[in-house]
Amino acid sequence: QVQLVESGGGLVQPGGSLRLSCVASGSILSVGHMEWYQQAPGKERELVARITSGGNTNYANSVKGRFTISRDNAKNTVYLQMNSLKPEDTAVYYCHAAIVYSGTYDYRDCWGQGTQVTVSS
Repeated sequence: QVQLVESGGGLVQPGGSLRLSCVASGSILSVGHMEWYQQAPGKERELVARITSGGNTNYANSVKGRFTISRDNAKNTVYLQMNSLKPEDTAVYYCHAAIVYSGTYDYRDCWGQGTQVTVSS
């Protein structure tokens, strides 16, 4: 029904930057809030940033001032600009969105497959 596909991960040196993208496609009727999560090896998945359909944003304390979430509603796409990256930012980053799609009548949780971000010298 709906697919979320992330891109933009990779290997970067400490202090560097990356920009993640997540595109939602399929029989989409409405997209609500969109989020990025991170999951480091051996740890639980944690919320990094959230953006509502109206553009309001929230961030985890660990990334405030370094990461910026944004979205393009016309393209059903959410971005995560990551600056001043640290080794502790190393994780798989997952996109999540609340989406109403064909055949449903309320917002459903939709997840991407994840993209690896590695911060290392």
